[in-house]
Amino acid sequence: MNNDPAITPELVAKHGITPEEYQNILKILDREPSYTELGIFSVMWSEHCSYKNTKPLLKKFPTRSPKILVGAGEENAGIIDIGDNLAIAFKMESHNHPSAVEPFQGAATGVGGIIRDIFTMGARPICGMNSLRFGSLDSSEVRRLFRGVVGGIAHYGNCFGIPTIAGEVCFDPSYEGNPLVNAFCLGVLRHEQIARGAAKGIGNPVFYVGPATGRDGLAGAAFASQDLTEESAEQQRGAVQVGDPFMEKLVMEACLELLAMENAVVGIQDMGAAGLTCSTCETAARAGTGIEIELDKVPQRAKGMTPYEIMLSESQERMLIIVNKGHEAEVQQIFDKWDLPWANIGVVTDSGHMVVKHHGEIVADIPAAKIANDSPIYHRKSQRPVYLEKVQAFSVSELPDTVTPENDLKLLLSTPSLASKNWVYRQYDHMVRDGSVICPGSDAAVIRIKEDSLPPLSKGAKESVPAGIEKFIAMSVDGNGTYVYLDPYEGSKIAVAEAARNLACSGARPLGSTDNLNFGNPHNPELFYQLEESVRGLAEGCSIFEAPITGGNVSLYNQNPHGAIDPTPTIAMVGIIEKKEHITTQWFKNSGDIILLMGLPVDTKDPNLGLGGSSYLQVKHKCKNGNPPRCDLQHEKKIQMALLDFIRAGWIKSAHDCSDGGLMCALAECCFSQDIALNTPKLKGAEIDLTSCEYDRVDALLFGETQGRIILTANKTDIQKLINKAAELSIPLNIIGKVSSSDLYSPTLSVKTKNAFFSWNVSELYSIWWNTVENIMEQK
Repeated sequence: MNNDPAITPELVAKHGITPEEYQNILKILDREPSYTELGIFSVMWSEHCSYKNTKPLLKKFPTRSPKILVGAGEENAGIIDIGDNLAIAFKMESHNHPSAVEPFQGAATGVGGIIRDIFTMGARPICGMNSLRFGSLDSSEVRRLFRGVVGGIAHYGNCFGIPTIAGEVCFDPSYEGNPLVNAFCLGVLRHEQIARGAAKGIGNPVFYVGPATGRDGLAGAAFASQDLTEESAEQQRGAVQVGDPFMEKLVMEACLELLAMENAVVGIQDMGAAGLTCSTCETAARAGTGIEIELDKVPQRAKGMTPYEIMLSESQERMLIIVNKGHEAEVQQIFDKWDLPWANIGVVTDSGHMVVKHHGEIVADIPAAKIANDSPIYHRKSQRPVYLEKVQAFSVSELPDTVTPENDLKLLLSTPSLASKNWVYRQYDHMVRDGSVICPGSDAAVIRIKEDSLPPLSKGAKESVPAGIEKFIAMSVDGNGTYVYLDPYEGSKIAVAEAARNLACSGARPLGSTDNLNFGNPHNPELFYQLEESVRGLAEGCSIFEAPITGGNVSLYNQNPHGAIDPTPTIAMVGIIEKKEHITTQWFKNSGDIILLMGLPVDTKDPNLGLGGSSYLQVKHKCKNGNPPRCDLQHEKKIQMALLDFIRAGWIKSAHDCSDGGLMCALAECCFSQDIALNTPKLKGAEIDLTSCEYDRVDALLFGETQGRIILTANKTDIQKLINKAAELSIPLNIIGKVSSSDLYSPTLSVKTKNAFFSWNVSELYSIWWNTVENIMEQK
């Protein structure tokens, strides 16, 4: 400790601790903190770990339902009952700042961290998703970040052996220099296998398992809780962790085997953000106990590491396990079997304190609950942004209607945000473990839960899940930063509605949601307003769709010197499909099938007719203005419930939601989104008749993004049943065409309106859509 720097106001400020917070620390300790203690408070009271700027807002989320077994904030991930004694654990988290500094390792360790959150709960991870945002691909630097992030996700997921089954990728100049990398993981377990992260049992030993602690990832949580600048990025390059997916696989298998041993484990926690610091104080705080560790016993891969470095390191693939006293030998045997480093580093106490020793000397002694649960809480000022008045005053009537819809559709399909993301997902193994039912390319991914998906049972334990049971879980991740920028409340409602709509199009009803709130600096009242209104919209949407938030992540300070990112809440929603025959995909199936539009072709009550904030407006007119489309959540739910009824009745052959790019982009995707194998699309044509539609502008009809619309196909024999049922439910449903029987080698997509006829070669559209991102990324 003699080599520790003196605690000065400058050092305190460097740790991101305000003078008021430091005075609080002095009251808690009744003395000046040591250098190690200062570092501990710095990471634990960072926004990333404590949510000190957002806790009051997060309380607005719906977090309960009869199916929730572990709720938001209780543990590392939420858990939902899916019937037959089975449950799923899922969560989404961000690794934005690390990915901006070191894209490959930043993204890779983001995947590793979310996987640990899942198996820490006792669940076996079975699939992953991601939500990514980057600046314009015109920039070579953005292409470097994009390539690195995708490579990192692919590396970790593929090596670990988990399918990356779905996701979204968007590009917008607001993310220049500050990409968003949100990683999701889902796992499965039996009800009785739920593990907890509590340090219970006075005298129980505390075990460390996993690779040795190094200097990588130092104070990563604090780094993620400050504005990202060129200077901070260079200074904090060491705050980016380095991952080893093969090691994580061993750690997971050892932990699941250990958890299956009767009475061996009392509590388990991964060493994620804030590393050894967070895992020790949080487990003690949850149990209302204390914990004492000796740093000399912690495996270290660098010589001369200080207590500060050991406690704040975020080296990856490490776990803290509270062992039931008397079972030490069994625990050691399992770790040795899996060839994993381990150490007995401490003990559970009744002191209520986290006590850290180094060479027998106390270097930290802090009340565990105070640092884990009693961080400062701030109610930030909120002020409606000045820019909203200008952007919302925009009227689409200021712009001429299109006279070149044929070119407009090609232009939209060649836009990276709307084009196929096959360049991304073909780098991912989305088939490993043989559970993937619907892979990337449809509205929602679907995975099958089967017998070998489950964690191991205790020796001699009787199987509690009925034999032969299969479950089909659908998942989707959605968000639209432009909509939220233009109207944080309405845009956030749309994010939830679209996620739920994607599930409905796959045949699933929602079970729950996890969110990632990606925003700028909360100290700016206008940026905090965006966050506040967004949470209001998300909460309302999740309540309406009965998809409570089971956990998630807040990532603030996402801005570069030129300004904040577009406010970007992402929502990952998970649902269940009751029967295999109800699984539905978005692509057209057979020539002669009837095409129907559920919902209104154009929302005539919307002054901008669904064009506000639309991809069409941004791509063709270089304009990010207007109110986003209106979102009536009750109407959305009514339509989605009707769709599920139609699917269960066996009347629907395909279903695809209309979102970015409007009706024509959705119809084009229906024509060519079925990919039988690599670069072997099954193309279909379509004859569309919109002459009965009421509209004022052709661009609004073809490319507007009016909400609550779904394209369906059905056999002729089922059409009248569909129309009658829709009329009974007061659901708009109209025949708009048929899947054509044109030449399969050169299918055509044609559209007839009141005043014109348009036609496209489907093969040409497919080539544009499929190859755009690859052509940009492979350019020299």
